[in-house]
Amino acid sequence: MTLTLLREVSGAEWRAHPWRQCLAVLAVALGVALAFSVHLINRSALSEFSAAVRAANGQPDLALACTAREGCDDSLAHVLAVDPAVQVASPVVEIDSYAVDRQGRRVPLRLLGLDALLATPVAPQLRPQPAAGEERTAFLDPEAVFLNAAALQRLGVREGDTVAVQHGLGAVTLRVAGTLAAGGAPLAVLDIAGAQAHFGFSGRLTRLDLRLAAGADARPIEARAGAAWRAVRPDDAAARVSNVSLAYRVNLTVLALVALVVGAFLVFSVLALSVAQRTPSLALLGVLGLAARERAALVRAECALIGVAGSALGVAAGTALAALALRHLGGDLGGGYFPGVMPSLQFSWPAALAFGAAGTGAALAGGWLPARQAAALAPAQALKGLGGAPRRHAPRWSGPALLALGGALALLPPLGGLPVAAYASVALLLVGGIACVPIAIDALLGLFRPGHRPLALLALQRARHERDAAAVAVAGVVASLALAIALTVMVASFREGVARWLDDVLPADLYVRSAAQSSTSDQAFLDPAFLAAAPAIAGVARVEVARSRPLAFDPQRPAVVLYARPLDAGGAVLPLLGPALPPHATLPGVFVSEPMQTLYGTRPGQALALPLGTRTVEVYVRGVWRDYARQFGAVAMDLADYRRATGDQRLNDMALWLAPGARLDEVQRALREAARRASAGSGADALLDFAAATQLRTLSLEIFDRSFAVTTYLQAVAIAIGLAGIAASFSAQVLARRREFGLLAHLGLTRAELVRVVAGEAAAWTGVGAVVGLALGLGIAVVLVHVVNPQSFHWTMDMHVPAGRTAALLAAVLLAGVATATLAARAVARRAGARDMVAAVKEDW
Repeated sequence: MTLTLLREVSGAEWRAHPWRQCLAVLAVALGVALAFSVHLINRSALSEFSAAVRAANGQPDLALACTAREGCDDSLAHVLAVDPAVQVASPVVEIDSYAVDRQGRRVPLRLLGLDALLATPVAPQLRPQPAAGEERTAFLDPEAVFLNAAALQRLGVREGDTVAVQHGLGAVTLRVAGTLAAGGAPLAVLDIAGAQAHFGFSGRLTRLDLRLAAGADARPIEARAGAAWRAVRPDDAAARVSNVSLAYRVNLTVLALVALVVGAFLVFSVLALSVAQRTPSLALLGVLGLAARERAALVRAECALIGVAGSALGVAAGTALAALALRHLGGDLGGGYFPGVMPSLQFSWPAALAFGAAGTGAALAGGWLPARQAAALAPAQALKGLGGAPRRHAPRWSGPALLALGGALALLPPLGGLPVAAYASVALLLVGGIACVPIAIDALLGLFRPGHRPLALLALQRARHERDAAAVAVAGVVASLALAIALTVMVASFREGVARWLDDVLPADLYVRSAAQSSTSDQAFLDPAFLAAAPAIAGVARVEVARSRPLAFDPQRPAVVLYARPLDAGGAVLPLLGPALPPHATLPGVFVSEPMQTLYGTRPGQALALPLGTRTVEVYVRGVWRDYARQFGAVAMDLADYRRATGDQRLNDMALWLAPGARLDEVQRALREAARRASAGSGADALLDFAAATQLRTLSLEIFDRSFAVTTYLQAVAIAIGLAGIAASFSAQVLARRREFGLLAHLGLTRAELVRVVAGEAAAWTGVGAVVGLALGLGIAVVLVHVVNPQSFHWTMDMHVPAGRTAALLAAVLLAGVATATLAARAVARRAGARDMVAAVKEDW
């Protein structure tokens, strides 16, 4: 019978107010869907990238990589080919460059020069597959190239067409003779002799893939190779991308779980309202013998049902969102870690169960306090309308203590490269801020003096008296508002920092570059004839050139970018974070970026060894500069010092200052013509990127906005769930006071006056909640801006609070709280007639 009564009570509640339960289910579903879709997108992209790397690198027993960008002498391949310990020695030339598609746009393309007969046993997915009509030995043709599916699609070519691949300001034209089975980003394979002849690697290799004889020891082979070669594992590239994208993926998942945290508060509000409305029914069940733990179990079962339903819906919706994003946006959510990868969805049941469990856990956490309230109900008193559960006031010191503990955790260093303590700090600050609501009500409402206005006095006094109930009512307000403000300030601070940084690093009027990525800088370089012609163009007042190239400091991390450009004595052309040290007596000076300082421990005043090819150059660190373009480190060096140290005369970038009155379009047209003349009319102007400073600034900020579009969506979801929580919370508070309204009506208050009293209370509580949410949001923003961001991405920024957006968030919360309470009060006041008046007075006797 008890089970029947329980089912009837719960079923009646769900049938009477299905919208509230559906709202709670939807809140859980949104949180699970966002977090699960982010996980699936990143998992699919990383898996696809790893598979493509394994296909391109094959599975050799030992791979030797040349430490010099220009390659190493190929004599080692001939020596190892006759070594008894080596079964196969496959020579490789790796080239990163650009190909021109049918619309004249450059597409990043990786070319591998291979001996197909030797490479096939090591890397079968790189075996060239000749097209119909081609000779079976087409892979030996130095003018033939074989493309994978991504390259064919991005370039818009078919078998039998030709493709132009950039080398300097010229283009090498190759015939598409067939295809490759390898997936991933655009990839091409051509005969190694053709790669060496066309792209400046004559007699040189960049890699040797070895298949060893059974039982052979690799150590003597590594020793024989010498310092010019280093052993690498086939999965090094995939592991490196996994490691460096870990912080990005974790941060994005944590941000996505924000919606789930706010959803837990909405579940709390819905269950609190449900318990308040079912107090008579629960009291009757208690009188009939239903134990306290059984009443709590009933509420927990409803929470679990909400959590399971929401999690199931969220997993399904997250899978659909991930599939849609992968189809239309690729595998990159803005971090730039998986360029050119268009992965297929890879569903994971363990991940689905984990995120489903997180959703159910959030729902159970949201129902913890309502379950305790149902258990603590005094059945006899509740049936007589004399109150429900006895109130348990949290100690006043608990809120400040949690805030202090959260602030202390924010000072701890990262754990495993992740800001784990900072995440815990944000959670404690959030809970501590909500626990401080009663203190804030006492402090803030005590400042108001309503004078001789009885309705205002009544509203204010009740708002102060019920300060613990206010913490329950505005918990969702504080949580959603604090998190929304924190995310708003974080994004605004980053955007403002990037905008100011762009103003510092883009002083010229026009920029020309041959390589958009440092990895392509050795093949896409500016022709000397073009460099000589540019300063003589009419309208050009000044020209500054630069060289960029990657430096491999750590095989487990992406390359550091060396940026060589003319620097003045104090490095004033760089956005330095402090004064530059004086030059060293003998060593050339360099300036390192913030990520370089964090990742490699470089400090001003230290000596630093730059791995420039087969030699190491010792330099002196004179200062640290802010660089938002290269997350994994950059070194700025004077161009003259770089050329003296390396002898490298290649250049990739050109900045031009125009004379007064010069027209930008005319100068750009003249530069294109100079590029055509320098390359004997081979279409070199299509191999260059031209951009004015204003265009670069606008484009950079557009890329930034796209990268943080997910964060903006998360803010909107958090606010929407928070506003729904406001509606549920204040509805619960008002509906629980029906007899109080009856008593006030008996004392002579009209319906309009009752509504004004409730609206005043709602304004007071919501106003305090907004103040606490604002203060808490700014505190969490400090942790995000000054702790999470530097620990995750290794650069710093100044905090910027957007006044307009912040005011709009506060206004939305205030209006929603007052409007919801007013509407609920009107509905209850209409029913506070004679019957409620008599019942209220009778119970008061």
